Amino acid sequence: MVINPTTKVLMQKSRHKEAMEREEQEDATVYKVVVNHEEQYSIWPADREIPAGWKSVGKEGSKSECLAHIGEVWTDMRPLSVRKQMEEIERHKQGSHS
Repeated sequence: MVINPTTKVLMQKSRHKEAMEREEQEDATVYKVVVNHEEQYSIWPADREIPAGWKSVGKEGSKSECLAHIGEVWTDMRPLSVRKQMEEIERHKQGSHS
């Protein structure tokens, strides 16, 4: 049987998605959402010590629950220092136009 390239890619994507879903179902780990000084978010196993430079935001749950929470609260992916620099540049632009 000959499979055209498009069908082959779709089959591979389907297998990958199934594997990811299976992994998610098998992952009974409880995670916590953590944030660093640059306001960048991640997840960390709840039963492990949080690495230096990170702190818990108080949300714990499954991987998908924690990632959903991050998706809701982390709306600007730029690190805090970059956001502050951009705000300062914008203030100077506005000040020079007055």
